[in-house]
Amino acid sequence: MTLTFTIGGDLEVRRLGYGAMRITGDGIWGPPHDPEAAKRVLRRVVELGVNLIDTADSYGPEVSENLIAEALHPYPDDLVIATKGGLRRTGPGEWPSDAHPDRLRECCEGSLRRLRVDRIDLYQLHAPDPRVPLEESLGALKQLQDEGKIRHLGVSNVSAEELERARAVVDVVTVQNRYNLVDRHSEDVLDACEAAGIGFIPWFPLATGDLARPGGPLDELARAHDATPGQLAIAWLLARSPAVLPIPGTASEQHLEENVKAAELELEPQEVERLAEAA
Repeated sequence: MTLTFTIGGDLEVRRLGYGAMRITGDGIWGPPHDPEAAKRVLRRVVELGVNLIDTADSYGPEVSENLIAEALHPYPDDLVIATKGGLRRTGPGEWPSDAHPDRLRECCEGSLRRLRVDRIDLYQLHAPDPRVPLEESLGALKQLQDEGKIRHLGVSNVSAEELERARAVVDVVTVQNRYNLVDRHSEDVLDACEAAGIGFIPWFPLATGDLARPGGPLDELARAHDATPGQLAIAWLLARSPAVLPIPGTASEQHLEENVKAAELELEPQEVERLAEAA
């Protein structure tokens, strides 16, 4: 199994990345209870060889990006920091869309300042805004890309039809959708990404539902591999397609190390199929 993927033709990353949403406060709102512990986790991410960190201006809001810069700037040469814009935060657990062109410029320029960079390696539209044509939102991001503020563009939370519309406007190099063992509604989007050489970043990758119950198929297979159900969920994603780039997030160093070890698991094709069928 290939454990690297090249985003946009020039950014080679380890396929198992890190999602930096959980280093914020409860409800992804405000600072974490222990900011220094959060920064230790981020430093450990890099020490473990992970070189894709995914964040967003809305995580906190602004908290996650600030912590990344405080912990890791100046960044290692091979570290790819992906961020997102297009959502507002009105309170804990509240995520209203705002992908108006002027707002996206504000989002991107704010992320540049917080991350302390002149150009963002991967900037993603966090979600289509039903009040703004997708083409207008992406056109604004294309302009920022033309200005040299964005290296590559991705989209998030899109349907297969929206992905095609997006690709007619910009060169889409990644898609970030909810996808895991028990929620495969984006199967058609993943297939389209694999066919086009686009990276597919599944968010909420560790969801396992009833599969991880004692004696369940995921529990049994995890025991056979001397692994945890969460590690098997990650290994299944990595085996599902060479385009898949899981980004499990955690605020715990121990859990981080456990997640990273999942990349060492080798599932047989029949095991991959067994889990897919059980789900």
